[in-house]
Amino acid sequence: MKKIINRLKNSNHIIIASHTNPDGDAIGSLIAMGLALDTLNKNITLYNESPIPSAYRFLPSVEKIVRQIKETNTYDTAIILDCADFQRIGKISSIISKIPVIINIDHHITNTGFGNLNLIDTSACATAEIIYNLLIEMALPISNSAIATSIYTGILTDTGSFRFSNTNKSAFAICEKMVEAGADPYDVALHVYGRYSLGRIKLLNMALESIEISDNGKMSMMILTKGMLDETGTLPEDIDGLINYAKSIENVKVAALIHELSNEKEISEKPENYHVSLRSDGTVDVAVIAGSFGGGGHNRAAGFSIESTLSNIKTQLLNISVGL
Repeated sequence: MKKIINRLKNSNHIIIASHTNPDGDAIGSLIAMGLALDTLNKNITLYNESPIPSAYRFLPSVEKIVRQIKETNTYDTAIILDCADFQRIGKISSIISKIPVIINIDHHITNTGFGNLNLIDTSACATAEIIYNLLIEMALPISNSAIATSIYTGILTDTGSFRFSNTNKSAFAICEKMVEAGADPYDVALHVYGRYSLGRIKLLNMALESIEISDNGKMSMMILTKGMLDETGTLPEDIDGLINYAKSIENVKVAALIHELSNEKEISEKPENYHVSLRSDGTVDVAVIAGSFGGGGHNRAAGFSIESTLSNIKTQLLNISVGL
């Protein structure tokens, strides 16, 4: 950590990026890190390739996150947050790879260890927890509600409102400190969990109708097509959290959400691009399953991308379900 702190204090122009299709931890960590370094009078760029999900647009300074940058030689340091592998930041990876020092900060057990400097803590409940500890080590007091709200949101969402097994003592201790610093639990919960567009409700209905269960009842599969998003007027970020409905089915050990990424409006039997999200009840390590497809994640939450047909993906998953 000392090498990272020294590098940050001696950097002039820093770009901070988190993974595509960001969740609350990716966005909260991004904003908290950026606002904290801004107090050191650094030239900071906050980047995420994807649109910010509506649930997180309430976060302070979220408007500072940009989706495009021009190739430039002015950056001397890059901070990559909440990414198990370098490619998770998206198309910008080709630009970032040319920056002299890349700092990798993450909590995923499948992190590949990319970058020049690593701060990886797989025991952390969220990357936001690591950011909090880093700021404390840097003697950057979290005395404003903007940073506090961002860290609180990151921990709240990545622990599933303190319901997931990654919830540790630090999650509660840090969130208590963040509330003392100005984070408003009611306001955060209202934005993250309390409001849904009509389109998202319609998308949820379609997603629930798509659920299929394996013969042994141990795996559930939910399917989301581009056509469903078009019909409901929703965006990819509205998918966040839908898989939890499939995971909550009685006796299900593994839930899979198969999301079509192509521009086709209807599923066809020719190869298309899909992202498969996996969730476990804790008895199955889905990071191992994702890893067999070239993906990664945690033992309870993982995912992978694949170019195939829907029927082939379902067949492969159902074959896996036999051994659950």
